[in-house]
Amino acid sequence: MDNFLRMLSTQAIMFTYMCVGWYCSKRDIIDRKTQSRLTDFVLRITLPCMIFNSFQINLTMELLKQASQCLVAAFLICFLAWIAGKWIYNMYPAERRCILRYATLVNNSGFLGLPIVSAVLGEEGLLLAAIFIIPNRIFMWTAGMAMFTDSSDGKSVFKKVMLNPCIIAVFLGIFRSVVNLPLPEFATKALSGLGSATTPLSMVLIGTMMTALTFQSFKDLSTVYLGVVRLLILPLVSLVLLRLMGADATLTACGVILTAMPAGSTTALLADKYGADAVYGTKCTVTNTLFSIATIPLITLLV
Repeated sequence: MDNFLRMLSTQAIMFTYMCVGWYCSKRDIIDRKTQSRLTDFVLRITLPCMIFNSFQINLTMELLKQASQCLVAAFLICFLAWIAGKWIYNMYPAERRCILRYATLVNNSGFLGLPIVSAVLGEEGLLLAAIFIIPNRIFMWTAGMAMFTDSSDGKSVFKKVMLNPCIIAVFLGIFRSVVNLPLPEFATKALSGLGSATTPLSMVLIGTMMTALTFQSFKDLSTVYLGVVRLLILPLVSLVLLRLMGADATLTACGVILTAMPAGSTTALLADKYGADAVYGTKCTVTNTLFSIATIPLITLLV
């Protein structure tokens, strides 16, 4: 119940930020070009700073055990989402099927999930979340890309994963914790300040996407179907899996919250790049994000 109340408060704050983003987009304060650049700023600067700051706590054997459970659970959830996507969307045409499969596999756990976990579960939860998202990024550049291109270059995939700023921040954070490396006070405050900007910036950017919604967007039952799978069924599967693994309350809440995140913003971008239905990809991403405002607090009632 405590997690639910914290999540309600967090979602109210997030929704306020999103409304600001919607207003800025409507008034052309943030145009598409600015949105793209701000997204890069969050993904390459502020989010890695937030992740790095989460490793300020000492690594203990218990924490290392949780980290290993994180990786195992996250890989299993991604694998199940990948397998399920191969079968449950066969009734849709190919140009939509690849989008639905990708949106089921790849969620917004980094851009949206990490700020939410940080707000609800604190630094320990954020540390576990930074590890939990690693398998999702690996699947995104392998199985996810193959859904649009039918090919994947192993060398290129490895490079993209290892050079991802968030993954680099995880490795640097682990190194810092292991060697107990002190940082100058100015560096600590600068990194903390940049990291704390992640939440409002990411929510404002998601709010700018909401202007793409129309009433007709909610008449497409396939987006509702995706929402049920992505936002309800997969989180419930992750809850059962983590309970069976004997995960503690923090790890369980972290895993379930991150699995409950909406479809990743790359869904629409890849659809546009590789000749799928880009308008449909945008609609799936935006409606999924809007549905998640209601479903995420409900899911936290169970953890």
